[in-house]
Amino acid sequence: MIKLILLGAVFVAVAVAAYIRLAPSDPARWHEDPRLVSRPTTPNFHLIRMVGGDAMPQVFQMAPDALAARLDEVARADGATLLAGSVQSGHMTYVTRTPWMGYPDYTSVLIEPAGAGAMLLAFARARFGRSDLGNNRARLERWIAQLDRPALTD
Repeated sequence: MIKLILLGAVFVAVAVAAYIRLAPSDPARWHEDPRLVSRPTTPNFHLIRMVGGDAMPQVFQMAPDALAARLDEVARADGATLLAGSVQSGHMTYVTRTPWMGYPDYTSVLIEPAGAGAMLLAFARARFGRSDLGNNRARLERWIAQLDRPALTD
């Protein structure tokens, strides 16, 4: 009887892990405008916008299309995949996954003109769980820190 219970528990654990890793990501649900989102009630997010965010947007001394292209390069180099939007529109949503369990996090970014430069607004959040252990904030800070650096080359 104990073996059967253990086997059932292992089956459930494998099923949950498979669901977390393989559950489809609906672009209509996850592709959001950081200016318009409501703050989640759970602490598993980081929001960068002018009003009501966790941080103020930084202005970069580059054109909006150049900032969008550079952000796409940085995000993809960090293992993110584009879920929705486009570099051309300056509004993209990326999916990143934790290494071991594959928990998906979604990062929606919007590039806007700011004087002679451009600024990045962003909303990064976890799909599952209540806490992200600060991963969404750390990812955004890592991406932003790399935006002013020279472009990656092959």
